[in-house]
This record gives sequence, structure tokens and C-alpha cells, in this order.
Amino acid sequence: MKKIGRLDKPDNFGSAKMFSNPLLEKISRTNILVPITMFFVISSVSFYYAVTTTEIDLGVGIPIALIGLFVFTFVEYMMHKHFFHMAPDTPIKDKLQYTVHGVHHDYPKDKDRLAMPPFVSAAYAAIFYLIFRLIMGDYALYFLPGFLIGYAGYLGVHFIVHAYNPPKNFFKILWVNHAIHHYKDPDVSFGVSSPLWDFLLGTLPKKD
Repeated sequence: MKKIGRLDKPDNFGSAKMFSNPLLEKISRTNILVPITMFFVISSVSFYYAVTTTEIDLGVGIPIALIGLFVFTFVEYMMHKHFFHMAPDTPIKDKLQYTVHGVHHDYPKDKDRLAMPPFVSAAYAAIFYLIFRLIMGDYALYFLPGFLIGYAGYLGVHFIVHAYNPPKNFFKILWVNHAIHHYKDPDVSFGVSSPLWDFLLGTLPKKD
């Protein structure tokens, strides 16, 4: 199995100490409900301003929000494949890759590190909003809620597949695919909340 972290095999019971400074170590962890709640609050505020401060009709705004949700699934896939799994071929990239994602492959069941810390998540939301605003103007106020609800959904799915046993229904495929990604082949199953882009771009796990 290709190594993404630094351990020879994943440790399902341990937790990495990322920083010697106790404050930095503490804020590097988060309860999963913190960023999820934050994204729903930001989405609600953005949607409120979209409705009350723009002349964009809901008949247009709602589909734009749904497009934002769909776009998130693609961004999730591309970020996971090309940023989280970038080749750590320099010391800086090695440190960045391990801090952002490699540590999660070493300790996949560490519940406090299944999402970015709140200040990082907030920075992501702000950066994405500025990009969307630059590209689409007022429509960004509708697009952002869909995108962030997609992000919140991804965080929820990611937490559940690591923290709970798989259900006996069609959602089981998310558990199976992510387990293959962590414990068998990290070069497949980059989509966590949906297998859509793995299917379209040829990175679904190969059937034995």
C-alpha cells in the first residue's frame, strides 16, 4: 500500500501530537459540530442577504444554490486528489501535506481531526465567497449557501464513515469506498460524500 502518512500502517486507536505548544495543539482539534454549525450559519446569513438585498428571483436563486452544491462535490474530489494527496517532494510540501491530510491517514479514527479547525474552515468560507463574488457578483449570495451546505454534508459523511459501522442500505458504498481508500489503495475513492466523480473520472475501486 502506498504511504500517505508516516506510519507503516494506520493506527485506529491513537492520536498524533501535532504541536508542542499546548494552545496550538488544542486549536488544531475540533468537534465536528463546530464547523458544520458554522457553515449552516454562514449559509443562512448569505441566503438572507440574497433574498433581502438583491433583485434575484428565488426561481433563479434556488437553482443557483443547487448548482453550488453540485460544484462542491467536484471541488471536494479535486482538492482531495490533487491537494491532500500531492506528492511531498519538498520539505515544505511534506509538512503541509502531512499537517493537512497525512496525519488523518495515520490516525483515521481520531474524531477530533476529522475536520479542519474552525478558523481554517472560516478562512476557506471567506476565500470561496470572495472568489464566487468576483466571478458572479450578487449571485454568489445564493451560490455560497449551496456550496457550504455541500461542505457541511461532506464533513458529516466523513465523520460518520469513520465513527460508525456501515448501514445495511445503499449508503454502505460510502463506507466501503472510504475504507478502501484508507486501508487498501489511497489512489482511488477520492469522493467522500459522493462516488460520482470517481465514477466519471475513473478512480472507483477496482472490483476483485
